[in-house]
Amino acid sequence: MARVEIVDVTDEARFGLIPPCVDPSFDHRTCDYWEEAERGSKASRPSWLRAGPTDAPGERSDPRSAANPFAPPPKTDTNPFLPAPKAAANPFAPASSGPVRNPFLEDLTGSPSDNPFASGPHVRPTIAAEAPRKLQLLGRGLGVFGSYAKVLLIDGEAAGYCQFGPLSAYPRALRLRELYTELPTAPLPAVITCIATTAEARRSGRALRLVKEVCDDLGGRGFAAIEVYPEAAARENSTPAARPGFWIRAGFVLAVDDDRYPVLRREL
Repeated sequence: MARVEIVDVTDEARFGLIPPCVDPSFDHRTCDYWEEAERGSKASRPSWLRAGPTDAPGERSDPRSAANPFAPPPKTDTNPFLPAPKAAANPFAPASSGPVRNPFLEDLTGSPSDNPFASGPHVRPTIAAEAPRKLQLLGRGLGVFGSYAKVLLIDGEAAGYCQFGPLSAYPRALRLRELYTELPTAPLPAVITCIATTAEARRSGRALRLVKEVCDDLGGRGFAAIEVYPEAAARENSTPAARPGFWIRAGFVLAVDDDRYPVLRREL
């Protein structure tokens, strides 16, 4: 029997497990369609898969170089007779020139605490600035919400992908939802934006299993409902959000009937 495992995309190693789209012109590994209300794209962009700095050379600024109108002018080579500026006197500074111990900063700086009952500093997971662009998007809420994507593995090989999260993380979903005033406004739902499987895993129930895992996870995170926004007339391989029939099989019901963008909803 095949071994099925579902893992969260929380780092670059897990991001590397995401399978490519069946249609090579699309790629959920470089897609920002749902993250951008106006200009997002589902297109394949191979450059996005390479790790690298997000800032162009020369664009990073050193915060210490900001002008300070209260600081004395620095010594320059244009006037060798100009004396070096003296440090401003601080009447509140102690006479000692050694480091001053501040017991209120020890927990923040990692210094040992004198309180044996105090817990250590909580380090939240983050995504490196040099990580691929899509991984940075998936990691925006990692320290607060948790993961935004899961991958389904069959015997260690990637077979499915699902992207989800709070409605606030996906501006296009927010914009689309505003078109339908009949949808409940509170509490706001979580959303599933993408579901996909490899060609070999099609029609085997793997995508339904992945969606069930995501729904259980979102319910555990406190959401009362989940919505999806499929394209009703889209071809199978050209939409990241499947088609309405799939979501009905996954336990969703039609909340808004629309010829192009129906809304399906599942109460948790």
